[in-house]
Amino acid sequence: MSHASSRRAFLAAGLALPAPAAAPASAAPGLEFRPLGKTGLKVTSLGFGCMLASDAIVLERAADIGINYFDTARIYQGGNNERMVGAALKGKRHQVVLSSKTMASGKEDALRDLDTSLRELGTDYLDIWYLHSKNEPDAITDDLLEAQRAARQAGKIRFRGVTFHFNMPQMLEHTLKLGCFDVALASYNFTMQPDVGQAIAAARKQGLGVVAMKVMAGGYARIRRGDRLYGQDPGQLTGRLEQPGAMLAALKWTLRNRAVDSAIIGMTSFDELDENLRAMSEPLRPQEEKLLAERRAALAPLYCRMCGACGGVCEKGVRVADSLRCLTYAEGYGQFALARDAYLSLPAGARPERCGDCGRCSVACPNGVQVRERLLRAGSLLA
Repeated sequence: MSHASSRRAFLAAGLALPAPAAAPASAAPGLEFRPLGKTGLKVTSLGFGCMLASDAIVLERAADIGINYFDTARIYQGGNNERMVGAALKGKRHQVVLSSKTMASGKEDALRDLDTSLRELGTDYLDIWYLHSKNEPDAITDDLLEAQRAARQAGKIRFRGVTFHFNMPQMLEHTLKLGCFDVALASYNFTMQPDVGQAIAAARKQGLGVVAMKVMAGGYARIRRGDRLYGQDPGQLTGRLEQPGAMLAALKWTLRNRAVDSAIIGMTSFDELDENLRAMSEPLRPQEEKLLAERRAALAPLYCRMCGACGGVCEKGVRVADSLRCLTYAEGYGQFALARDAYLSLPAGARPERCGDCGRCSVACPNGVQVRERLLRAGSLLA
């Protein structure tokens, strides 16, 4: 059947929702499914964030044991991530919920991204198509909303999504006000203020599907590479921030909020996959809460909470939150290429290369981040 005819059949069914696929016979014990807002889909509370994935076998294993939500994007790994994800999930399309994203700023470019995503993933449609990294209300334009409407009418997507890395309470409220999105993908982790969790709960109560990202608060505890990103002694940063059990505790903390339908986690090995599966069946224990409190203190000067208190931009126009997020990709995830690509995608005048010329930094982080030092680090490492 051709792509066009299969999409027509999809439309003829009125975008009918299939019954959620039964977990495979080899499904992991304790696997949990949660409703994804009002979409009618049920997704595993542990989703697979494919951004860092490099081994298709890990994705295949995740699908085989019952994880059914896989998230990628057009920009990941220079556009190659979608191709790898499509190859890994070939033959399993009927049992998974698949999402991708576009960073385009206009309708035509967004629709071109979508067609490329479908081709690379080897599928006729996406379950969720996200407008990616829309951190201010003005970033969600009528042109982009029209792109999603047209894509859905053409049967290329089932549900419309939007993602934001910071300003979560404001952006969730704006998303609900627009009334045209089915799913929001938002940063949410144990370092954030209670108002983020409250905003998520309010949005979910109104039927918006909520997926959490950045759950590991920068990923610092999983640094295991011996490269020179971290200075002359990479083990110094690792030793200070890597605490056994911290990442499992972080995932448990996020999933404890029942308003979170799924949390997408980057998993690059069977060991990480097995560890994360435990979060769906184990409660967050008091000793783990203590461990997270210790990590909050350790991360305070380093990790941007993406709270939006600074507006994301300093008085000189440097995009503070975005620059520090790029630094997290390098230092926390060990993904220098991703960090540099994201950094160089920022407008030249919005990068922190000129922060050294300032006598003072206009941003005083309420969470204790050493903003000037971190911006200088981002500029020297990624420029």
